[in-house]
Amino acid sequence: MEKRQHRRPPPPPPPLPFEIHTLDLEPDPPEHTQHMYKKGKKDMVFDSIPSFFNNIKSSNSDPYSEEYGNAVIVRAYPLGMVRANSNFNVEVGRESGVEPHKGLEFDSADDAREFYNVYATRVGFRTRTGQLYRSRSDGSVSSRRFVCSKEGFQLSSRTGCPAFIRVQRRDSGKWVIDQMHKDHNHELGDVEESHPPVLQQKAPMGRKSSVEVSSRKKLKLLAEVDDGQPCSSGSISVKWVRAGADGQPLAEPYAGLVFTSADEAYNFYVRYADEAGFKTRIGQLFRSKNDGSITSRRFVCSKEGFQHPSRVGCGAFMRIKRQESGTWMVDRLQKGHNHDLEPHTGTHKKSSTASKKFIDEVNGGLDSLDLLEINNGVHFNSSQGNNIGSEWYRLLLDYFQSRQAEDTGFFYSVEVDNGVCMSMFWADGRSRFACSQFGDVIVVDTSYRKTNYLVPFATFVGVNHHKQPVLLGCALIANESKESFIWLFRTWLRAMSGCRPKSIIADQDMAIQQAIAHVFPGTRHRFSMWQIREKERENLKSMSTEFNYEYEKCIYESQTNAEFNTMWNALVNKYGLKENAWLKEMYEKRESWVPLYLRGTFFAGIPMNESMESFFGTFLNAETPLGDFIARYEQGLEQRREEERKEDFNSSNLQAYLQTKEPIEEQCRRLYTLRVFQIFQKELLQCYNYLGIKSYEEGTISRYSVRRCGNEIEKHMVTFSASNFDVSCSCQMFEFEGVLCRHVLRVFIMLDIREIPSCYLLHRWTRNAEHGIVCDVDSGVSFQELKALMVWSLRETACKYIESGTTSLEKYRLACDIMREGIDEVAKPAMQVDHLFWMLYL
Repeated sequence: MEKRQHRRPPPPPPPLPFEIHTLDLEPDPPEHTQHMYKKGKKDMVFDSIPSFFNNIKSSNSDPYSEEYGNAVIVRAYPLGMVRANSNFNVEVGRESGVEPHKGLEFDSADDAREFYNVYATRVGFRTRTGQLYRSRSDGSVSSRRFVCSKEGFQLSSRTGCPAFIRVQRRDSGKWVIDQMHKDHNHELGDVEESHPPVLQQKAPMGRKSSVEVSSRKKLKLLAEVDDGQPCSSGSISVKWVRAGADGQPLAEPYAGLVFTSADEAYNFYVRYADEAGFKTRIGQLFRSKNDGSITSRRFVCSKEGFQHPSRVGCGAFMRIKRQESGTWMVDRLQKGHNHDLEPHTGTHKKSSTASKKFIDEVNGGLDSLDLLEINNGVHFNSSQGNNIGSEWYRLLLDYFQSRQAEDTGFFYSVEVDNGVCMSMFWADGRSRFACSQFGDVIVVDTSYRKTNYLVPFATFVGVNHHKQPVLLGCALIANESKESFIWLFRTWLRAMSGCRPKSIIADQDMAIQQAIAHVFPGTRHRFSMWQIREKERENLKSMSTEFNYEYEKCIYESQTNAEFNTMWNALVNKYGLKENAWLKEMYEKRESWVPLYLRGTFFAGIPMNESMESFFGTFLNAETPLGDFIARYEQGLEQRREEERKEDFNSSNLQAYLQTKEPIEEQCRRLYTLRVFQIFQKELLQCYNYLGIKSYEEGTISRYSVRRCGNEIEKHMVTFSASNFDVSCSCQMFEFEGVLCRHVLRVFIMLDIREIPSCYLLHRWTRNAEHGIVCDVDSGVSFQELKALMVWSLRETACKYIESGTTSLEKYRLACDIMREGIDEVAKPAMQVDHLFWMLYL
């Protein structure tokens, strides 16, 4: 008989370099707060992935780290313990003694949470709600995780306990346990059952802690406060209120409480906090994805978060949501605190000053006033709101100064308005050098505006020679005014030594359009696809499937201006949409978003019918806390740059297979990076499916009709000049992506052209894109711009040289010897060097 082996419980996972905070959300949050997250893939296959920028995939196989690698982690503040679900029979669950096990089914995630809560009470521990996971297709919650209350290390009482269960939603609607860990790394004991079991709150001195029905002598009905008249908030629900210190009744906040304005709700919470014994702060705001107006506000305990030693991560808060009637209703509330309370703080005496920053304006209350930090001593210009809390300035300025000491190329700038810090911009030396190589196309990602970000974080992103996203700068935008964006674009231009982009992908908003036209005249502005898709869903949601098909065909299949106009007019007339204001506006702006009008502009092949993923993926998300921002920012940036280094290595050490015997294939394999060569090779292979016929000839200029075999509809015109090897195609793939199309390659093979002219091999797509940029610039570049390019090229090379030379003492000595020889060469007479340089340049 075999002896049973007793396995020791696995050790807890090592502490993460940052804390993970979780938020207990309802299964289906409001539409404007939904986020859709996608798992990443290791390889970027340009023509087979749903979006151009991939998310980052965790390669961790550890059962604990897997949750952090692929999870969509939404940060909020430590909440109280999970509430009991009235739909679940607690007594039956307690008496049954059912143990959690894989495959156990529940009717809902709330049932699973209640089951785990009952099980935890029986075993001897408390629970919390962990992170949630969303569907990649529709953003709905697909799984929930419930953990031991001692999970994590955010509080001193937590031990990083690994115990948890995770429930997965099935197609049947059932929720099934698919992952679990039962062992704890702390002692278990009796747990008093409480619904909801919140953190204990110390009763203030001189006040009775009991609120039994028998001792309600000081309680009154809310209806009695105003002598039976409806209160100013418009609430008609009956609630109990306590008597304050002055004998006046004090209302308790509750879900469903209604106010006529956000200012009234704020003053109410301040008075309640004063009597309860804590101070308040203004938390984050939430905006509508349609018009950007504020839809909800959050007021929190002053000890919320962990940014200062005085803060303990208190989870108490009140959130109000704007109703269609214009009133504001409490839709979320947490009363429990994790610290002692001090009655009569006197905050209501100071609230009149603070409230001046929170006054309703004529046109709709807080809609016209951005979030202000009012209890950190920073007063902002009332004429210009600011969405950046003052704590961010202190944190980031310290970070900038430390980075500048390490990286001589690090650049940062802060906008100042009447002595007050506003927007911030920064870029390290690597980003600035990358802009000298890949700054011809930039994506200004302000997607924080669609996802209720706590911080208005924006990024400047380019496309490198491996078709990967490359960071060109970051910013915190104080507000969405034209002035803020003008300052931002000017600062970026100054940081990048005046390298102006050929094209910009950014939002459609008028402030951004005006700022781009002002700072980048002549640069093509293309609208962000995510914003267009959101507007389409909003304005065309009631249309039929047939309409959507015809609409997509008109947008993406039109080949000429006349064809687009014909199809568009037929569409709006057929469905009676001639007076649709949004369609009218989009038709007027068609040159900024319809592919037909954008093909002739270089966009590095960034697809026009897909939204782009955030550069930082899930490292920086909608609820990233202040204390974790820098660590996650650096992690995400290093991850992206490590991917670039891997592709550099692969392109230098690996070789793609040749699929044809064409000399031009061998030429491009030798020059292009692996990723770009794959694109070229695909076009070369496809060209054999096309037939070319000369349709026109005059002197050295010939025109060819190239159509797909067996398809009379797909036809393109290729114009070729034999005198200077100038070629163009009606599909304009080279103009848009910088790689020759199958139609041109078909003509080249017909004419037995065995080598592609150098003008059609863009240096930015080659293996040596990081080198030799000086010889590849346009002759119209000024000497100042040329000098800046040389500085960045030499600085980046020197950084890599230093990194390699300091790995060992032997390499250090070798590096010093090589450097001395190099200095002797560079130190030759200036006239000789200048003559050699200008010969190369000209």
